Amino acid sequence: MNLQNTQTLKNLMQAFAGESMARNRYCFAAEQAETDGLPVIAAVFRYTADQEKEHAEIFANYLRKGGNQNVEVSGGFPVDTGADTLSLLAAAAHNEEQEHSDIYPAFAAVARDEGFGEVARKLEQIAEVEKCHAGRFNAFHRLLSEHKLFVSDVDCAWICLNCGHEFNAKAAPQNCPVCGESGYFIRVEMSPYSYQ
Repeated sequence: MNLQNTQTLKNLMQAFAGESMARNRYCFAAEQAETDGLPVIAAVFRYTADQEKEHAEIFANYLRKGGNQNVEVSGGFPVDTGADTLSLLAAAAHNEEQEHSDIYPAFAAVARDEGFGEVARKLEQIAEVEKCHAGRFNAFHRLLSEHKLFVSDVDCAWICLNCGHEFNAKAAPQNCPVCGESGYFIRVEMSPYSYQ
């Protein structure tokens, strides 16, 4: 795959850099969520950070296949300036939506025009994942802002992400009755490995 002197080369490097930075931003956000006493949100940020690492590796592999050793690019990248978990969730949702709706579709169109159909398809597939990330961050932002992260209007299944204790109720207890920890409850339907 000869990427030399193409816009796709620059776009892949920007995508690699963007995914790498997103991973770090989410790791930093996870630390803030821990500080704010919200380990379940920290887990959401770390879960997403791991997926961003995988996206970065996909883009890096295309760059390697092209025999590229040093690629200079110029671009703007987000800096999350929020000082609390709620604002970091909002920033993350916004950034993911931009990748889904603007950045990656534009990169895919260029790749297709330059004859890199496989790269274009991969960018489109990752854009769809970014849409899921935006939805995830928006859902947790809404729950946190409405003070419903640990409370539901109806009985629902809850799971402690720390020890795995599950039960049905309208609200999660302050502390898990099994492990004694607080802040780890999540609706089972929102847990990453739900079987329901």
